[in-house]
Amino acid sequence: MKAQLEPFHAIAISKQAHALKAEGRSIIHMEFGQPSTGAPKTAIAKAHAVLDAEAMGYWESAPLKERLAQFYQERYGVRVDASQFILTCGASPALVLALSSTFSPGDRIAMARPGYVAYRNTLKALHMEPVEIACGAEVGFQLTAAALAAVEPAPQGVIIASPANPTGTLIKADELQAIVTVCRQRGIRIISDEIYHGLSYVEPAQTILAYEPQAQVVSSFSKYFSMAGWRLGWLLAPPEHVERAQAYCGNLFLTAPSLSQHAGLAAFDALDELDGHLQVYRENRRLLLAALPELGLTTVAPPDGAFYIYASIAHLTDDSLAFCQRLLQDTGIASAPGIDFDPVDGKYFIRFSFAVSTAEIEEAIRRMKPWFAAQPRKV
Repeated sequence: MKAQLEPFHAIAISKQAHALKAEGRSIIHMEFGQPSTGAPKTAIAKAHAVLDAEAMGYWESAPLKERLAQFYQERYGVRVDASQFILTCGASPALVLALSSTFSPGDRIAMARPGYVAYRNTLKALHMEPVEIACGAEVGFQLTAAALAAVEPAPQGVIIASPANPTGTLIKADELQAIVTVCRQRGIRIISDEIYHGLSYVEPAQTILAYEPQAQVVSSFSKYFSMAGWRLGWLLAPPEHVERAQAYCGNLFLTAPSLSQHAGLAAFDALDELDGHLQVYRENRRLLLAALPELGLTTVAPPDGAFYIYASIAHLTDDSLAFCQRLLQDTGIASAPGIDFDPVDGKYFIRFSFAVSTAEIEEAIRRMKPWFAAQPRKV
């Protein structure tokens, strides 16, 4: 039987936004979680040099894997071997590799709800069963050890994300340790999506490897490194799993783009520039959090990291997709409907990405204040 995958509704919103822009409308793109800043200067310069000098081909950069291992030692104090990194065409193939090389069709994989739409749909495409655990405001919209312990029967695996999409919430260190304890007791394999690491506003994000060396980590250059269009990511696997995962990668995807690997290595020479982006996001976050009460948006997931605001619009609608479409048509602001991230309660939520310029955030707030004030409240 073919898997039935739900559409990614934010893509449809974005297409509509681009069509309006082609008509001459002023559009502010807050629908996707992609930095508007572009790759760092060192990466772009290296790419130009490589294009002029090399034909390139199928290749996995040993220097990049060594630099990634160094990065984990410097940032987290965690020792991993360069051979544990499998370079991929973004985080999405890394997730496919982790799931397909670890689990079997029919296996049950737990995840938080709300959560990134591709977790659910990738599991379905691989004929695995997503076990979505409702995580509301009372737990900061994040997975907890207690909730995972209550799932019966125990799932074969769990996907955790900290900071998370769509909420930006972090899992605290003690909760991460508690989740690891539950997983060890119940034989649950962990996949940790750490794509938003480096983008934290309250405390640094913790890698799962500090608590569970047998976990698999999915990450990429798309967010902190501001290289979404370069399609470069990695799977960090335990040593005994590398050969199996590498075999899957070679057959399914061959290698990551050679040009992107050269540029990715050069990006490590621009960490000061990348940290400067974080300060822009921090200011954008501050402005939005200050403005939300004036918009009537008072129930918000705490945006500890990433670059998202996930806010309840339950007092205004029970159709977040139609709400986002009206917001776009009336104001030129593109956003993501909550149903992408939560098929049950997402109809009451909207997600804004603040990975745009501060001037765009200020203009978005200016446009939204009168629009939200004019929206009728549900009876």
